[in-house]
Amino acid sequence: MKKAALIGLGLLLAGALFLIVGGRRLVSSGQARKTFDGQQAYQDVLYQMSLGPRIPGSVAHQKIIQWLTAQLSQEGWQVEVQNGTMMGHPIQNVIARKGSGKPWIILGAHYDSRMWANMDPDPAKRQQPVPGADDGASGVAVLTGLARAIPAQPDKQTWLVFFDAEDDGEIPGWDWLLGSEYFVNHLACCPTAAVIVDMVGDANLDIYQERNSNPQIVQQIWDQAAQLGFSANFIPQYKYSMEDDHTPFLQAGIAAVDLIDFDYPYWHTTQDTADKISANSLYMVGQTLLEWLNPWPSQVN
Repeated sequence: MKKAALIGLGLLLAGALFLIVGGRRLVSSGQARKTFDGQQAYQDVLYQMSLGPRIPGSVAHQKIIQWLTAQLSQEGWQVEVQNGTMMGHPIQNVIARKGSGKPWIILGAHYDSRMWANMDPDPAKRQQPVPGADDGASGVAVLTGLARAIPAQPDKQTWLVFFDAEDDGEIPGWDWLLGSEYFVNHLACCPTAAVIVDMVGDANLDIYQERNSNPQIVQQIWDQAAQLGFSANFIPQYKYSMEDDHTPFLQAGIAAVDLIDFDYPYWHTTQDTADKISANSLYMVGQTLLEWLNPWPSQVN
């Protein structure tokens, strides 16, 4: 999935914004807009887990594609399944679009789960599949939650991209990031920026700044998290250098950021299960991104 090298109050809103406690709306200048629903996002995690491991070629893998297509279409997104081949393996990326023009922001997550739990403390379980609650399902749940909350804005463009075949590197015949590499290789034009969410549901959420990520976007997102009162979870320090789904974007010269809690102790084990996930963690990540998108970032160096 990803490789890493270890390198190293309340809600604050500006102007007329205020939060309706217990509700699902932010109100600004008399207009209501949705907030991110962490509880519903957690239900999305549970649904994915109910399918079983979403390893490429499995029934669960096909069911998650069908579910994503139906959910996103229901929320008014234009949805397509991008079909291709990498290393002889079928690739099926799910792409949802809303709006047009620029700024053009891509939000991405991988929906597959790993074939082998090679980091499991029990050697007898290391060729069992990873359940993938945090490593896969949490990122998907943040994106499906955003799909319900992001409004249509004709002069701006959002894509939600669910990448296939991210997580089977170091398994014979496979490599990491196959879906995102295929996607970037077939982009006809350049987005303003891409933000990847991966392993963001840990109940003990600690998201450090990732060293390969675009520093301007990192600063914007961490500033937004601080304004929302999430500084204890979005830690303004660099810690890891990741190879993740943002890597193909960076290699193509596209500004990209990886939001990831790589201190998750159940990574690539059979213990990556839904009881380790928190609706509040999903909310903090989803609400931060929703607010970062409003007003939309337009210039990235």
